[in-house]
Amino acid sequence: MTHSRHFQVDRTETVNEILVHHPACVATFNAFGIDACCGGHASVEDAARRDGADVDALLVALDAMITRVTVIRMGDTQ
Repeated sequence: MTHSRHFQVDRTETVNEILVHHPACVATFNAFGIDACCGGHASVEDAARRDGADVDALLVALDAMITRVTVIRMGDTQ
């Protein structure tokens, strides 16, 4: 049985859109070799393909980064 995972970002969102809402994700894009500056207009899927990264692994890593930052922020408000 196959389960689909729901990610906090969508592969069709652009790199720039993700960075506007989740600036900490720049570290994840850099780790995957994704050009988050001049190539930020591309979707996550297109950027991953262009820069030779595994899009599914990238989505997992972006999701983990967003979750980590959210947990840290929640701890700061308590």
